[in-house]
Amino acid sequence: MTTETLDAKAVAQYLIDHPQFFEEHAGLLGEVKLSSPLTGRTVSLQERQMEVMRGKYRTLELRLSELTRRAEENHAIANRFHAWNQALLRSDGGAAMPRDLVDALRTEFMVPQVTLRLWNVAPEHADAWFASGVSSDARLFAASLRAPYCGLNNDFEAVRWLDDAASVRSTVLMPLVHEGKTFGLLVLGAPDAERFTSTMATDFLVHIAATASTALAPLRA
Repeated sequence: MTTETLDAKAVAQYLIDHPQFFEEHAGLLGEVKLSSPLTGRTVSLQERQMEVMRGKYRTLELRLSELTRRAEENHAIANRFHAWNQALLRSDGGAAMPRDLVDALRTEFMVPQVTLRLWNVAPEHADAWFASGVSSDARLFAASLRAPYCGLNNDFEAVRWLDDAASVRSTVLMPLVHEGKTFGLLVLGAPDAERFTSTMATDFLVHIAATASTALAPLRA
């Protein structure tokens, strides 16, 4: 290799191809001096390598901490989902199911406000609270949802079904579907704009909507 052809890539490739180089020239490890981006001072190759390794270690620690946090959050949500399912099993069913369902959601998931509305219900439930005050626009909106909506309250009609609708800044709207037909809407509301955001994962919300749909399907006409 001549000085004319010597460049950084060639040197790097040479060291890759000859891993024994620093074993044969161990003294260079202490002689080669590099500038540290962390302290700005000149350090040896060995010291610089340790800085790089510590940086990688810190990155892995942060990543592991984030994964652990998410795992703990998912575990907590799974436990709440399990408790909510148990509450549904304890319900007397029928006309009692809607109230038991929303009360358990509010309690187990610590959601400030929860309600729901159903349509095309059996005649004996036509005058029930859960079948009242639903416009055709709200039904069309629910049918248009292909996944739960999470985000800011954009003055949705469904949010007005909540007891204290004026305080709601973020919401979750979950369509209730059975046999391919949308027959209701489950509504969650919070005064905190960051409680429900568009960046939230919706996996558990999909499961909640599916479970609620199955539990409430017997009320359909």
